[in-house]
Formats: sequence, C-alpha cells, structure tokens
Amino acid sequence: MDKWNTNQTLTQPQPQWTWIEGGVGAPLGFLATGVKAGIKYTDKYDVALIYSQVPAQAAGVFTRNKVKAHPLLLTKKHLANGIAQAIVVNSGNANACVGKAGDEAALAMAVKTAGLLGIKTEDVLVASTGVIGVEMPVERVEQGIQLAYEELTGEASEENNTEDKIRKAHQAALAIMTTDTVCKEVACALPTEKGMIRLGAIAKGSGMIHPNMGTMLCFITTDAQIAAGDLQALLKESVEDSFNMVTVDGDTSTNDMVLVLANGQSGVALTGKDWEEFCRMFKAVCTKLAQEIARDGEGATKFLEVQVQGAATVEDARLIARSICGSSLVKTAIYGEDANWGRILAAAGYSGADFDPNKVDIYLGEVLVAQEGQGVNFSEDEAKVVLQQKDITIKLILRDGKAQATAWGCDLSHDYVTINGAYRT
Repeated sequence: MDKWNTNQTLTQPQPQWTWIEGGVGAPLGFLATGVKAGIKYTDKYDVALIYSQVPAQAAGVFTRNKVKAHPLLLTKKHLANGIAQAIVVNSGNANACVGKAGDEAALAMAVKTAGLLGIKTEDVLVASTGVIGVEMPVERVEQGIQLAYEELTGEASEENNTEDKIRKAHQAALAIMTTDTVCKEVACALPTEKGMIRLGAIAKGSGMIHPNMGTMLCFITTDAQIAAGDLQALLKESVEDSFNMVTVDGDTSTNDMVLVLANGQSGVALTGKDWEEFCRMFKAVCTKLAQEIARDGEGATKFLEVQVQGAATVEDARLIARSICGSSLVKTAIYGEDANWGRILAAAGYSGADFDPNKVDIYLGEVLVAQEGQGVNFSEDEAKVVLQQKDITIKLILRDGKAQATAWGCDLSHDYVTINGAYRT
C-alpha cells in the first residue's frame, strides 16, 4: 500500500461524548441570555450575558492585530488572575479606536454587570463586535444589560426549566451575530466514572476572518474542575488547529477573542483518560465552530477544506494549508469551478513553508490534477463534478515527512464585495 495514499484521513477514534442542546447554558451553574437593546438595529438581539453562579477558572486568547479594541484590553486585564464569573457582549458596535470614550464604555459595561450580579468588576469579561471607530451608545448597552439581568433572574429562569434555559442561551448566540447568516452554538456531554461533564459554546464570525483570528468571538463554558493554567494551555492548543486555521478574506480584526469559563459545578476533577477525552471533546467543539464560520463566510457559495499531508513539520503543513485557503486566486477559481491547480501550488510556494515543489501531488477531491509538481492528463469533466459540490476538498501530498494539517475557508464571490461595500449602512 502506498504510504501517501490520498484516502488517509485526519480523523480520530469514535468519541465518547454526545452532542446535546443548550449552548453555553448547558453546563451546570451557568445561565445565559440575549436581549434587544437597539444598538444598531431595533429588531435584533445585540446584548448577551453569560453568568456563572460561582467564580470560575478563566482563560482567553486574543487577536494578534496591533490595533486592539477597548473591551479586549479590559478583558485581558481582568483575566490576569485567571478568575471570572460573567461575560457581557454586544454586537452592532466594535468599541474600537475611539480613545478615552472607548475605555470608559468598556468599563461601564463591566461595572453595570457586576453591580447587578453582585460580583467583582474585575470578574466581568467584556467583548464587542461591529463597526470600528464609532462611539458606543453606552446608555442603550446598559439598558440591555439590565434587561438581560432581569431575564436571567426572572421566575422562569430556574435551573430546572430546561426549555427556558435552552431558549435564552440561544438568544445569547443570536445577540453576538453581525453579518452572520447562521447562529453558531454547540453543546456536548461526557460521561465519566465520577459523573457527567458538560461543555457549551457559542461563536460568531462571517467576514474579516483570517488566521491569528479574524472578526470572530467565541465563548465556551464547562462545569468541569480544571486549573486555570491547564485551561489556558488547552485553549491555546485547541485554537491553533481550529480558529487559527480558518480564513475567509485575509483580514484580521481588532476585537477577536475566545474565552472559556470552567466553574467546577459538576464536581468532577479531570485526570488520566477522562482528561484526554475532555481535551478531544474541547478540540472537537472548537473545530466544529471554526468550520461553521468558514461555511458562513460572507457571500460564500462553497465550503473549502485544504488537507496537507507529508510535511516536514506541523508548522509547515499549517502554513501551506492556510496559504491555499487564503489565496484570492484559489478562492475565485473555486467560485468559478475552474480546476486551476497552478494557483494552488503557487499559494503553497509563497506560504513561507519549507518543502520541495517537485515532490508535490495535488488532488481535487479524489481527482489527481498534478503529480510531482507538474500537471497530469486529468479529466476536466471529473474535476468539474468535484468543483460543483458545495463542499470541496483540496489535498496536497508533500512527501517531506509525516506532519499534517487542515485549514478551512470558502470561495470568494461577487456577494462578498456587495456585503462589505455596504457594511456601515
């Protein structure tokens, strides 16, 4: 058997966890909701509140853009001690690049949330998404936080009211969307000998998406007992192979963050195989949400997965996969259903990875279009069938080593220009 067989997969063993309902409200001791505050549109959910009933271990990763939004800077400061109890988020306004007013607005969101919940201001994490350079309508946001608090503490918000919890957690997922066309939320449960562990997450992202994070937010909750240091390490590792492997348009935003809270309310301290399985579940959640972001790319008509196998190092594999996914010429070729494999190889070549172009095989689906760095006599009709699908896989076999990586993206259509040409209106 050819060790470079293109049928080799990047899959893992059958998971022990199951997908469940509830989003970020699924883990024990968490409540979440979203409300309409009229920040940009009167009929849109635009303020979300996620609350842990006890202080939680907390971790985060953030955009690598030199320009950082005011709430992001505040959240990094509040995360210094590895403890948090609430996350407050708004859409419709990025609260970025507005000077002192932006710092004051971000702090006001934290102060308002803390006062209502009776917790420390520094235990509130703040996030925003929307238009850059416009001052935040603070009064409207604070009114939204008040409404969210009232929803979380109302009579119908008892923990045993599962249907109500699911509905309100879904509203939280709706409240963080901007140009998203699909709500992105997941939850799962992992049985252990010590009890059940639950994990929930919501995310937003559609455009301005590029490795090192784009205009995306993600908030993860779990009732597992995890030390802050372990949580941070797991989050960083998971993001590298999920959210940092997504590209829609090559732009990196000012507001991106992924935050996770672990409140320990399951009473289960993870060790041994349970910890290993939890890590797999955590990474699966991040990967699923990352793929949903790519599928929901602004103006996208096709979902693209690029698999790189046989690289000398994982970093080389990542560089090549991301470069191909991010190439405007590759993306337009996918949109136009053109089997232009030369664009694929060229994108690999400027990725910064170290590889031998003369050993590279390229597949569109299972159709071999280039071998050892040169074109082959392939069927254009067969390639066309592959490119007409909604989900398209590009595979590169490098033969330089054993490392592999996968990136996700989408095509680049006329609608992308239309959407972003009118983003502020």
